[in-house]
Amino acid sequence: MTKGPSGLVNFETESSLRNSVSDMPPKKKQQRVRSSSETSNTSDDIGASTASKSQTKKRGRGGSETEYENNLITENLNNKELPETKNEPTSIVLHDNPKLFPPGRCSSLFAPTMCFEGHTGAVYTCAFDPTGQTLATAGMDRSIYLWDVRGSKSNNFNVLKGHKNAVLQVRWMAPGDVSSPPLLASCSADKTVSLWDANKGHRLRKMEEHTGIVNCLDTAKHASTILASGSDDCTATVWDTRQEEPVCTLFHDYQVTSIAVSADAGTVYTGGIDNIIRLWDMRKGEPEEPYLCLSGHTDTITGLSLSPDGHSLLSNAMDASLRVWNVRPYVPGMQTSNTMEQGELRCTHLFHGHTHGAEKALLRCAWSADGTLVAAGSADRSVHIWDAETCEPKYRLPGHTGSVNEIAFHHSEPIVASCSTDKTIWLGELQ
Repeated sequence: MTKGPSGLVNFETESSLRNSVSDMPPKKKQQRVRSSSETSNTSDDIGASTASKSQTKKRGRGGSETEYENNLITENLNNKELPETKNEPTSIVLHDNPKLFPPGRCSSLFAPTMCFEGHTGAVYTCAFDPTGQTLATAGMDRSIYLWDVRGSKSNNFNVLKGHKNAVLQVRWMAPGDVSSPPLLASCSADKTVSLWDANKGHRLRKMEEHTGIVNCLDTAKHASTILASGSDDCTATVWDTRQEEPVCTLFHDYQVTSIAVSADAGTVYTGGIDNIIRLWDMRKGEPEEPYLCLSGHTDTITGLSLSPDGHSLLSNAMDASLRVWNVRPYVPGMQTSNTMEQGELRCTHLFHGHTHGAEKALLRCAWSADGTLVAAGSADRSVHIWDAETCEPKYRLPGHTGSVNEIAFHHSEPIVASCSTDKTIWLGELQ
């Protein structure tokens, strides 16, 4: 058994050497046992001889014994049919942990902090794909950029073009079967929602039900065909990518600026310029009214995000507050049946520290994958991250020179991404 420079054990080469040597004719001279270093050198000679077959010499009367062995082994390797190894690996990686990070590092990023540049306008949205290997960003330049998270310098590998106005939010669809490509959904100020094949860069579908700017978008984490969008036409629309027409339309009195969908697509959460968060039960068909309203914000709600366990809802608003709401169906001690009074009592955490500027951008919010951290965009050019339980600030990350519009947490590594009106995207490790 030989070990290569990359730490791989090559069983195929060893078996070929043993078989070829056993086929050699007996020699009159005394046999000499080779050392492991000589065997390795012979293997290298075999590869070189195979690559240049036309230069291989046959043994003559005056040929040396080593040359005879090398030529004979080469001929055996060229003529001998290799056994099928369909169910048996030809090499084994000798590592206990496949994720080996450099010393002092905690992620697979090329550097602890990276800046992606390429957009020609403000970047409004960013999202990691389900594998965590690709980051999608979009903004004022009407283009969607796909970035290799683990790349070094040339990170951008595709640009999706087709929208006729600013792209306001992107979200990845939940993975379907093995043969289906990764799908990305986007909404735009051109009043459309689009579905993209991220591998080929083609737009698969263009949904034109809305009659106003589409401000927000979200997808169901466990339903690979469901997404929902909110618009300035005072509606929220639920889509099934397998159908031509929308599943249902949720009517509001005012513009919808933020939206979230539960993992099983059973509940849709909407927020708008009336400062109220509405919960819609989708399990009974098309609902006419929300079954619960959450009040507490005093200005437009700009972002909604559901916790990984689905029990809490995070909301960001222009009143410079970030709130966590208990959205479980039953809350112990909740005696009132009035939905508005319930909403006031369901606020469990309140965060302060970030700001909203005069530009009144739709600053989003996000949970970390383990639910221990929350983050929100801010007009003070910083990334604000809090402890979800104690409400204490954990990080305030500088780097941007414009308003931070959205923050995304990596699904499996301590990596955070942020996008800004300064046309850049920053990725960094959270130590």
